[in-house]
Amino acid sequence: MTVRSSDRIVVGVDGSAVSDAALRWGAREAALHDVGLSILYVVDPGVPAWGLGLATAAIPAEYVQLQRDDALRILERALQTVVDTVGEDVTVNGEVVYANPVPTLIDVTKDARMIVVGCRGRAAWQRGLFGSVSTGLVHHAHCPVVVIHAQADESAFSRGPVVVGVDGSPASELATGMAFEEAQLRGTGLLALHAWSDADVPVVPVAAWPDFRPAAEEALADWHERYPDVVIERRVVFDRPALHLVAAAEAAQLVVVGSHGRGGFAAMLLGSVSTAVVHAVHTPVMVARRSE
Repeated sequence: MTVRSSDRIVVGVDGSAVSDAALRWGAREAALHDVGLSILYVVDPGVPAWGLGLATAAIPAEYVQLQRDDALRILERALQTVVDTVGEDVTVNGEVVYANPVPTLIDVTKDARMIVVGCRGRAAWQRGLFGSVSTGLVHHAHCPVVVIHAQADESAFSRGPVVVGVDGSPASELATGMAFEEAQLRGTGLLALHAWSDADVPVVPVAAWPDFRPAAEEALADWHERYPDVVIERRVVFDRPALHLVAAAEAAQLVVVGSHGRGGFAAMLLGSVSTAVVHAVHTPVMVARRSE
């Protein structure tokens, strides 16, 4: 099964350290998938590049020129980062766009295999802040979104299994397919974590729990037939899936979650479990999304 069909991976950059980490991850991912890499720096022309958040009726020409020079420096450095990371193995192009970043990047995802961004940009003023760009994308993108965290240990990106949360929902099925593909490309195992309940307390009799385990474990059978070389570890837990996924992420190289789970009520809703994982883990997180 082909999970994604576009021939390019898009990385949103802004010159921050976490943006550089996202670019390196995206470059390696493009090499793995043997697809092109598009670097996009979207600059809001009405907001100072250093993030003061000031709006002015007329922007001085000197500032506009400084902004353009800054953008070109960031783009040149990004292009060099790709070469330093994967050499000439990836076809890469870069572009600077002057527009509102969030809707622009969301629109780009209509024709992308995936988009990779840092958890927060250089305008973030609070250490734990989840950036507006990454937030907008994980809620509204038309393709998978990978979020890279500033605290991530890049040396661990090639170690450990791929972890996926499984709950039987359509979004979970999409995430499972992507997780199998990523595990196969990396030559690593897959840890599939299935929690029967999304609740923090039991909602069914504990005595009935053993009856649910076989059904949960059989949910991956079709995917394993398509990816027979991927070694699967099935881990079935009773409840609190976010807690278990965050714990599993510590030894993983990638975590894949659905955009909303069995409790989701709208296509644009990022489920509570996915939200907790995206915010809490330092491992790269892929939110499985597609055009609705």
